[in-house]
Amino acid sequence: MSVGRSTVCVVNAVQTYRYLQPSAMRAGGLDLQTCGGPAANPRFFSGFLTTPAAAAAGLLAVAEVARTRYHQPVSPASLDPVVTGSRGRLRFESFSGCCGVYARMDVVPAGFDGEIVGHGTTNVDVNPPLREALARVGGIEPLHVAVGPDDLTVSTMEGAVVERKVPLPGRWLRGFAEVHVLTAGFEPRAEIPAAEAAAFLGRLPKAGDRSVLWAVPAGRTLRLTSRAVPGAVCLSGAGRLAALRGLLRHARTLRVYGPAVRAGSPAVPSTWELDTGALRLSLTLSPEPYRGFSGEGAALLSLAGDEVIDDAELVGALLAWDPTIDVAALADAAGLPDNRVRAALAQLGTAGRVGYDVAEGAYFHRVMPYDGGLAERDNPRLVGARTLVEQGAVRLDGKHATVRSGDEEYRVRRQPDGSLTCSCQWWAKHRGQRGPCKHALAVSMVAPAEVEV
Repeated sequence: MSVGRSTVCVVNAVQTYRYLQPSAMRAGGLDLQTCGGPAANPRFFSGFLTTPAAAAAGLLAVAEVARTRYHQPVSPASLDPVVTGSRGRLRFESFSGCCGVYARMDVVPAGFDGEIVGHGTTNVDVNPPLREALARVGGIEPLHVAVGPDDLTVSTMEGAVVERKVPLPGRWLRGFAEVHVLTAGFEPRAEIPAAEAAAFLGRLPKAGDRSVLWAVPAGRTLRLTSRAVPGAVCLSGAGRLAALRGLLRHARTLRVYGPAVRAGSPAVPSTWELDTGALRLSLTLSPEPYRGFSGEGAALLSLAGDEVIDDAELVGALLAWDPTIDVAALADAAGLPDNRVRAALAQLGTAGRVGYDVAEGAYFHRVMPYDGGLAERDNPRLVGARTLVEQGAVRLDGKHATVRSGDEEYRVRRQPDGSLTCSCQWWAKHRGQRGPCKHALAVSMVAPAEVEV
């Protein structure tokens, strides 16, 4: 990335990132240039990575996902991964160009020898020269990371700087919101040694394959089947796991996470994680290669409540830079029930302020320079639902609800599991697999608990 600043356009919002100079491999180690955080161009970590070759491979994987469009491949994208420093963690994150793969590398305390002197989140410049340098790291060669030099004065916009524009699509923002809601419902499904993981990955279909497969634990390995069975993990577009291969020789185990499924279940998302002991590299796959996380709709019900924005402001003020977020402790501090805290975290997720770590089974804190209400305003179903409520289009009718939209009326019913069905074409097409339609959302806003079967 060029020296200076870059203007980032997120739909109708403009944010400016300032870089003092390009990231580079220097004589002293790896120098990652940052663009934000608690202060302009902070250094919130400086130290050595204890497993340099593994860390370099992991960072290359995160950067490679950011450059790749798995569905209908095109030229490499130019998107900068996000880095977060907090107490005892360094996290590097990215989405693929199609938003169907979410990559994250978590460096745990065993993975670095240094001090996190500040806390923050920022974009990281991983340019071609840096990727080439990382690819040459090997053996016991030391790797030092300084995230944002603190010994230089931040240049102002009036200074002699070079400007480069970097578009970050608004779907990244919605993707962060959707992924943390979806993965919060995951459980560990399998764990296999690295040698078996290498053999398993080697048997998978190559890039471009769009089949939906299911991985079933079988002793020390995984076997593939074409149909869902209890305990299976969905593996759709298996070639999307290719980014894991570079870290395999450093890994100890492969862990797989996913939601509970039953026989005949439709495709669902899943997380595949390599653990080296010093760091974890995970890839979360959307249910199908053509589906980006930004359109899954998992966060919509959490964002529909009238009190969620106020709750999010309260919960956001209580967040600390701990490695994980304790929901119960937050609920006590905020004086809110757990379900409202989780809904508030979903709202904060639309601003990229929280994520979810399946390995820890807990949320974590990050800050990104985005408008917290942007994802909500740009979600057509949520906007449409609020419009229906304002128009008085929802009419409760005993066990059902009727929603008038234009010249049509739709019937909404709550199922025993709490989900809402609708007579509209959206629900008939997706059967609840892409989140609720605007009619069901409108009913949940007007009567979240009153509609019964």
